[in-house]
Amino acid sequence: MPGSNGGFEGRVFARFDTIDAGLRDLDGRMQKLEARSYDTKPIWEQALREIIDTRRELSKRLDRIEAIAHGTRADLRDAEDRIEKLESKPIQ
Repeated sequence: MPGSNGGFEGRVFARFDTIDAGLRDLDGRMQKLEARSYDTKPIWEQALREIIDTRRELSKRLDRIEAIAHGTRADLRDAEDRIEKLESKPIQ
């Protein structure tokens, strides 16, 4: 550079070089972090699938338990009705 033997222009360009190097370093670090986040993405996707599958299975089981409970209540009502009928019959 003509007329700049470490003067103002030299210092400005040195600063630009320092900033440029810092930005390249920052870019490299960001790329590493992004690569890590992509590496964990399949793990999270699998975990979410398993959570959803577990919820579905639990929902099915609860539906079955509820159906059994309703059936048991109906059977109990029938038994109570039969007992009432037997108790209301006159003894001979």
